[in-house]
Amino acid sequence: MDLTPAQWPRRLWRGAVDLLAPSLCLGCGAPLHAEASLCVACWNQLRHLDEPVCDALGTPFAYDQGEGALSAAALDDPPEWDRARAAVIFDDHAAALVHALKYQDRQEAGLLMARMMARAGRGLLAEADVILPVPLHRFRLWRRRFNQSAYLAQRLARASARPWRPDVLLKARRTRAQVGLDSEARRRNVKGAFLVSPPGLAEVSGKCVLLVDDVRTTGATAEACARVLKQAGAARVNLLTFARVPVPAKPHI
Repeated sequence: MDLTPAQWPRRLWRGAVDLLAPSLCLGCGAPLHAEASLCVACWNQLRHLDEPVCDALGTPFAYDQGEGALSAAALDDPPEWDRARAAVIFDDHAAALVHALKYQDRQEAGLLMARMMARAGRGLLAEADVILPVPLHRFRLWRRRFNQSAYLAQRLARASARPWRPDVLLKARRTRAQVGLDSEARRRNVKGAFLVSPPGLAEVSGKCVLLVDDVRTTGATAEACARVLKQAGAARVNLLTFARVPVPAKPHI
């Protein structure tokens, strides 16, 4: 493609940057031509969650069961949210990207994660009136200096031209880290931990809210958030995460 005279300085600058600091695969570090990307081998190592999936839980179906189909697990124990999607299964390869954003402040990992989430959650983004991140308590935010969910929500809002609000859903009290807790302990840990700010009530009342987080494990945190959003008047609450921890199959009796 021919470049205009105005485009040449940017192309030369981009070439100089690539020469001095080439883009690297976020998985293995191999040189790439594109920023915030994975090489083919690392991309194929991720376990992508493509349609068809359960509309409520985002778990994959073996075959297409029609629009809005629900799994037996969703029918047996419906979640507090309405629809959910995730881009990948949480495993060692997905965890490397999550930890790069969450603990190493590598925003290029977040850019890739947001792009993948936008693809997996395109239907949820299309119907969202507002995008809200799962919040951190102010003390944890002060220690970490960075809320990865807010970063992902902001990138998704830019890509979809939807508004996002980081100050509507708040974490009212500190909780233990969820790591190492079982499902019931996680639910108890986050019970009553979230609230909708009084000025934020108008942002969610009667609206379709898209809740954004990096990883869904048992869903306890997302359910606590969805519950208070619906109590505040949200018409629907959908959930979009980068990864979801696979649920162990129940043993046959």
